[in-house]
Amino acid sequence: MPRYPTGSSALRAIPDPEALLAQLDEELEADTTLEAAEPILALAAKYLTGTKKGVGPVSTWHSAQTIADRLDSEMPLRGRPLDEVAQRLATHLLDDVNRLAHPMYIGHQVSAPLPAAVWTDALISAYNQSMAVREMSPSFTPLERQVIAWMTDLVGWDSRAGGTMTSGGTEATFSALLAARTAVIPNVWTHGLPVMPTPVLLCGEHTHYAVLRAAGEMGLGTNRVITIPSRDHSMDVAALRVKLKQLKDKQTPVMAIVATAGCTATGSFDDINAIADLCAEYKGARGDIWLHVDAAHGGAAILSDTQRFRVAGIERARSISWDPHKTLNLPMAAGMLLMRDESELAAAFSQQAPYLFASGDEARVWDTGPRSFQCSRRADVLKLYVALERYGIEPLAALYDRTCRVALALHKMLEEHPDFTTIHEPQSSILCFAWTPKDVPTPKLNELTDVLRERYNRSGRGWITVTTMDKRRVLRVAVMNARTTEAHVKKLVDGLVAEGRTVLQHAGY
Repeated sequence: MPRYPTGSSALRAIPDPEALLAQLDEELEADTTLEAAEPILALAAKYLTGTKKGVGPVSTWHSAQTIADRLDSEMPLRGRPLDEVAQRLATHLLDDVNRLAHPMYIGHQVSAPLPAAVWTDALISAYNQSMAVREMSPSFTPLERQVIAWMTDLVGWDSRAGGTMTSGGTEATFSALLAARTAVIPNVWTHGLPVMPTPVLLCGEHTHYAVLRAAGEMGLGTNRVITIPSRDHSMDVAALRVKLKQLKDKQTPVMAIVATAGCTATGSFDDINAIADLCAEYKGARGDIWLHVDAAHGGAAILSDTQRFRVAGIERARSISWDPHKTLNLPMAAGMLLMRDESELAAAFSQQAPYLFASGDEARVWDTGPRSFQCSRRADVLKLYVALERYGIEPLAALYDRTCRVALALHKMLEEHPDFTTIHEPQSSILCFAWTPKDVPTPKLNELTDVLRERYNRSGRGWITVTTMDKRRVLRVAVMNARTTEAHVKKLVDGLVAEGRTVLQHAGY
């Protein structure tokens, strides 16, 4: 573990504070130049260019303990030159990262970020504007309002719409459900949840864990979340109707229904129009049931002429969570919450802080803090803006289309291969499939699938994930990289077959 130096050796010379500060001042000024930044920036550029050809390992084969042992040292009392720090990063850490920019990384839903957005991250940090109120970020708060307006226009909403950038889909969904809670229980901010009747929240069985987390965090309770079963990996609308009828008969209030556009497990889309119809049919005293669409992954379908049909009806939602750091390929963190009526988001955070939040129409329009769960918040909107300015919305839509086509091409390859069984046809860039070599019983395959995935990842050939579906361990990929093509997923299949033979031999098959 890191240690602060103690003992007589650390106490021999008492440092002169003025001398230390003089040295620090000199180093701070020296580090402001582009020349000083070059060793750090060069590491990023070397990584981005070095992964282009798809050679070398995709991840590390070292254990966490091996890396921890390498890092075990005393906390530095004095600094070292920045080029030495860069070298230390290169030798101690960067050789053992997941290389998301490598075209054979087809694992978790973390994108290989767009280069222009990567460089913008440094600009965001340098200016270090806090987005809570406009006086702390005079130009970036109007920028966020403009970019959010672009996104709500894409959804199809009018001038009442708005929203906020977030750390990701989890925060966006939490904030949306806070707004839904306020709509059902207007005085909840001051009085808390009533003892009876406590409302319920409905979602599909493949909904992201953010929904359950939000229910627990806001005091609703996870037991008040009703999970609707799936049909073909999407929410079963018929089952939803039955449950809503039961709740109405029992006079149980419904706080919200969460539909998913691109679920984490399979990338599948719920039928938003059909769910919106039920929200209207089973409306309560305060109007339609609140419909929140978790489009953290699938939101980019809104941009696409060929994929937009998957989110048909999304304009009927009251709130939408969307992660540009997923299928718009931005660096983390860059999520957003979009609201059909922005005033409903402001109502969710009915808080007074006169030392920070000003009153009046101008503050209401430009200050973002009263509409956001966060107070200190980076100007992450800047990297979204730069990405849109640099690449344009149509090329980014085409990129999303291509990742979907690559997943579909992989699905076709697997259908034609005797060693694999497809689980679903991909609706986005996510695909799950089972490794099913002949004459291996299913219980044993569950165990060996984990072994196969571990061997494949440690081999350096590529990197994929694994999950459980219908009590069966399955392999899972998410195409999140502009460099990944059909040729690369063909290499994935070949690599899994080769590693699979070794796994079966060691297991006695």
